[in-house]
Amino acid sequence: MKSKSFTIFTLSTISLAALLYAINFLFDAVPDGVLFFFRWLAILGLIVYGLKKKTLTTWILISLVIGASIGHDWPQAGINLQVASKAFLKLIKTIVSPLIFATLVYGIAGHSDIKQVGRMGWKSLLYFEVVTTIALFIGLAAINISKAGMGIIPPANQHEELPAVQPQTVSDIILHIFPENIAKSVAEGEVLQVVIFSVIFGLALIMVPEKKRKPMVNFTESLSEVMFKFTNIVMYLAPIGVGAAMAYTVGHMGLGVLVNLFQLLATLYVSLFAFMLLVLLPIGLIVGLPIKRFIKAVGEPVSIAFATTSSEAALPRAMEAMESIGVPRKIVAFVMPTGYSFNLDGTTLYLSLASVFVAQAAGIHLSFGQQLLMVFTLMITSKGVAGIPRASLVILMGTAASFGLPVWPIFIILGIDELMDMARTSVNVLGNCLAAVVIAKWENEFNPNAVNEDIMKAEVPQEASQHQHSEL
Repeated sequence: MKSKSFTIFTLSTISLAALLYAINFLFDAVPDGVLFFFRWLAILGLIVYGLKKKTLTTWILISLVIGASIGHDWPQAGINLQVASKAFLKLIKTIVSPLIFATLVYGIAGHSDIKQVGRMGWKSLLYFEVVTTIALFIGLAAINISKAGMGIIPPANQHEELPAVQPQTVSDIILHIFPENIAKSVAEGEVLQVVIFSVIFGLALIMVPEKKRKPMVNFTESLSEVMFKFTNIVMYLAPIGVGAAMAYTVGHMGLGVLVNLFQLLATLYVSLFAFMLLVLLPIGLIVGLPIKRFIKAVGEPVSIAFATTSSEAALPRAMEAMESIGVPRKIVAFVMPTGYSFNLDGTTLYLSLASVFVAQAAGIHLSFGQQLLMVFTLMITSKGVAGIPRASLVILMGTAASFGLPVWPIFIILGIDELMDMARTSVNVLGNCLAAVVIAKWENEFNPNAVNEDIMKAEVPQEASQHQHSEL
């Protein structure tokens, strides 16, 4: 009976707040103080629901709402909360490199199957290329239909500077893939370089005698288990981290930014949704993906990616989630980190859309052939710059200069880039999770009925977080 009362209270507060906002939107007749009171009453209802539900994913979603409200009602406080989100991201980044190294080396050397590593390599790259090309064309179609750049007037003040980065040559791109100092690669978060080092290390380990190989294999197995447990501990801070990230975003930019350039935002979000519905969903159905289990598994990492705009922040939990639905660890460890450089579905779609938007805003007509040449250039130059702040905007700046386009439309995008980054990063994570399932299925090693007790499934954070959240 008590549980039912909590549910009724939550639904009532949310419904009442939604009704008042609808009335205010239509008639502008509700005082701000009344909206403030019922907004936070609805949030109280969500907190009550969270205390009843006691799952980490639920608290992450509730924290997004709380963070957005704090940023809206107390902008300076929301901006000051950025330190909490940065602290959470720092902890996450300490996980990524050792986790990739341990799982990849153990996956290769622990099974001593060099041929499978080669097969997974070419299959992954083939799949990545096909899917990102489809994303590219969906982005092109979306911006040409919406024509979101037509009639854009540059704002009077656009002073924020982008990082100065020289356009990359083909040689730069190739050289950037290979590590010159593994400690430097780890420190700078160069995921692809860590992957290359780990693959070669694993292959070298296969070639040494069993007596000398076994201690290192055991070490990497233990290290991977420890890093997964490390992830579980850090994930208890996820609600605070993502809530603070959302508070900073809204406090810094304001909710009003949703009105500015709404057409461009809508074009991106609709095209990303179309990509998920028309591309990712059919792929999942073709490979026999258990859709409901998959959605439940990826809910948490996608939420983290959306709030933090960081694929790295979601990587450890996404790897665990794919193992929990039956993808072998050796495949997860190879496919997902590699995909973070070559399978950026959301970013590829965004780049094709944004590049044409720049031309439209500048009043420059591009033929279909010119559009294709531009977006294929963007696909190549986007590799290996994931660690650069606002990397997509930097790439667009370089491409605009190469094609004789003005840069002021890019500074318009700068104002809403964080909101766009939320969506494209979430799709990047979702696409890489699906890629792991596809390659596992292709290797005939996908077992959705497998139970891996070492992976923290949904039930584990539920139980483990009961004590934590009951003290909130």
